[in-house]
Amino acid sequence: MFIDLQTPKAKLKTFLEDLNFIEDHTETITKLTKPGEGNMNVVLRVETNLRSFIVKQSRPFVQKYQDIKAPIERIDVEYQFYTTIANNSELHPYFPKVLKYNAEHHLLILEDLGTCEDMTLLYAAHKIDDTQLELLVKIAAHIHSSKTPQGYPKNRALRELNYQHIFELPFMENNGFSLDEIQPGLEALSKAYKTDTILKEKIKVLGDAYLSEGTTLIHGDYYPASWMTNKDALYIIDPEFSFLGFPEFDLGVLAAHAILITKDASFISKIEAYYPHKIDVSRLAQITGVEIMRRLIGLAQLPLTASIKEKDALLQLAYKLIMTTS
Repeated sequence: MFIDLQTPKAKLKTFLEDLNFIEDHTETITKLTKPGEGNMNVVLRVETNLRSFIVKQSRPFVQKYQDIKAPIERIDVEYQFYTTIANNSELHPYFPKVLKYNAEHHLLILEDLGTCEDMTLLYAAHKIDDTQLELLVKIAAHIHSSKTPQGYPKNRALRELNYQHIFELPFMENNGFSLDEIQPGLEALSKAYKTDTILKEKIKVLGDAYLSEGTTLIHGDYYPASWMTNKDALYIIDPEFSFLGFPEFDLGVLAAHAILITKDASFISKIEAYYPHKIDVSRLAQITGVEIMRRLIGLAQLPLTASIKEKDALLQLAYKLIMTTS
């Protein structure tokens, strides 16, 4: 059964009773709302007369862009991630608890973290605190050091979709995406990068590494829409892109968004300093560069307030990060 905001409350209650999640016959669903602007899945906040919880269900497509097919099994990857990090007590304060999982209906029920805001607000604030950054690096390090079970999902189909949007489509000359509709002049800025064969060769090497099997548990989508705040608390959500890869991927994505927020390239060295384990600094810089570029000239745009001149400077920085490293 697929559910959404239009599902009658009585029907949803019966469904959750059948899953043995609602067991008290006096519990009544009083309200259904969307807790935020999710891209990938149907996400509902369910309020009852006794409690509230989050219900997340995957579809065989991207919920926000339903013409893009996506593996429905991604919700199982998210569940496996939460199950894996449950053994790492250092991470307990930063992730919602799993209340119920049902593979047949591709359904995950999570703890309601309350009235949170995702940290995409940072793009307009143009600032990320060093204390926030250090905590985000610390959480990433604990994810990366988590012991994974034999047979952790390879998440191949979702990685291949992500690979296209990170390493391929942004750098294709005719990708069907009009950048000038985003901002006049952006198409012309992108042309030099889309026609640079040496740049694209380096990006392909990174993309091949992304698709290879690694040994480190990564979140896989470690950027502000996956970071939530509630007063002084910070939470991480949406680990459906997780797989066993290399730590520099999460860290490079983090660095890229810190730079996009602040226009300050020093965040790469800050992340390197905060991260407690040895990393490949060259690969970190290159992933940072690719993520900056794809967010500026790719399909997955951000709520950035930046002039064409600022985007030009960011693209030049990203180019140097990719090209001046081995």
